[in-house]
Amino acid sequence: MSVPGRGDYPSPAMARVRLTGLLLLAAVALAACGSAANRPTRDPSLNLPSDNGIRTSVRKASAPAKTEFPSPAGKTLQELSQSMSAGPTLAMASSQFDTGHNRIAFGVIGQDGRPVYGPTALYVAANPGAPAKGPYVAPADVLLTEARYRSKQAATAADPFVAVYGALGVPFAKSGRYAVLAATRQSNGKLAGSGTTITVSQASQDPIPRVGQKAPKVHTDTLAGAGGDVRKIDTRDPPDDMHKVDFADVVGKKPVALLFATPQLCQSRVCGPVTDIAYQMEAKYGSQMDFIHQEVYVDNTPAKGLRKPLQEFGLRTEPWLFVVNKQGRITARLEGSIGVRQFEAAVKSGL
Repeated sequence: MSVPGRGDYPSPAMARVRLTGLLLLAAVALAACGSAANRPTRDPSLNLPSDNGIRTSVRKASAPAKTEFPSPAGKTLQELSQSMSAGPTLAMASSQFDTGHNRIAFGVIGQDGRPVYGPTALYVAANPGAPAKGPYVAPADVLLTEARYRSKQAATAADPFVAVYGALGVPFAKSGRYAVLAATRQSNGKLAGSGTTITVSQASQDPIPRVGQKAPKVHTDTLAGAGGDVRKIDTRDPPDDMHKVDFADVVGKKPVALLFATPQLCQSRVCGPVTDIAYQMEAKYGSQMDFIHQEVYVDNTPAKGLRKPLQEFGLRTEPWLFVVNKQGRITARLEGSIGVRQFEAAVKSGL
């Protein structure tokens, strides 16, 4: 594809997409797993390795300023990308986008296959030759929990994928395909660009309940309903304890954090960390809110399809987090990879 007067698209800064979406993040995390003997020590304040520069990089990436990124000033997305160096790949960590304001979660992957952390922002446009909108800053959010809440499936100290970028309030006026450009400030001060495309659906046609709406009164799996066999309703290793109550019994009576996730069968490698984060949040807020972990597949077998609660919520992907207040209204709806900071903000919205 070429854009008249703009040069070939994608530009070098947006041409390095080898794999896209959650599968790339899965490949990175799985390839990075190592033996315990090779795992670096952790900084307990961030739950991050402290001996290889990741801690410093993630800290800088967690607080980007809009002023660090160029204003589009009428430039097209193509023109903006041509002003950035090539190298990294943009990998989506969320997949559900509707007209209106959206959260876009993603990772930036270097040529060596390891995540890149630095101040980052997104630009979007209807197509590469259209005027760019942005920058929408995308703070990095740590995925790793305290050690006592960490499952065997979750990212370990040897995993370089320890944080996810999240841009909030990215607006889309119409449904259709959009071009996305991530700009990451490198250690040398220069911007590196990475791009992909996403599909935006019409919000009015989205069956998934939205913030402000009443949550569907669905029955979720409980330990009692499973006859005490938690392995039937939890693939986490070890199983968590977020199966004590049925969502239908508590919704509208008490705040609830309902997480649809399958730590063992998650195709994106982010369900483990997300479930661990829910487990950690339960320890902090469990006296004020019920936490429910709902597994995804019938009999924990993907070939058998989705469990009924997911069907009733209109879900087609996982993981999903819904926070519901005491009145039964949804106060937060997050899909895909969710970091500790954003998860906690969602929990607080329902209290």
